[in-house]
Amino acid sequence: MAVGKPKNTAIAAAIAEYETRASRYWPLAVAEVKEESAKSASAAVVRDREGERLAARVPATAVVVCCDPGGRRMDSAAFAAFLQGHRDAGRDVAFVIGGAYGLSPAMLKRATVRLELAPWTLPHELARLVLAEQLYRAGTIGRREPYHK
Repeated sequence: MAVGKPKNTAIAAAIAEYETRASRYWPLAVAEVKEESAKSASAAVVRDREGERLAARVPATAVVVCCDPGGRRMDSAAFAAFLQGHRDAGRDVAFVIGGAYGLSPAMLKRATVRLELAPWTLPHELARLVLAEQLYRAGTIGRREPYHK
């Protein structure tokens, strides 16, 4: 799940490419929620409104992974093992990427895991691209394919 659609066409194309690749390895459903206008609202209000939209889309039984600075760090092999472990247990995993102001406190509280995608602050479009690529990479690691070196 992500807030907003990618505005940059090149990034959107790269996201679509990696989501297509990742879907060969994992059941993948992408949900985008409306980005809240920040013109007349504070960052907290924007986060809360976007958080409500995201929360409404999260499956009740899913393991919720909120992409958030300061979350758990995993290298690619650990991320692949994390996904495979949940797959083997028959659990769905819902990844949640916030908008320009991040995720609401309520959404973060709902997280089973908070995951740091990078030690840097990423625009949410790039965060989505990084996540899509790592989902693909995790699939190749699980099948011992040569993509991950």
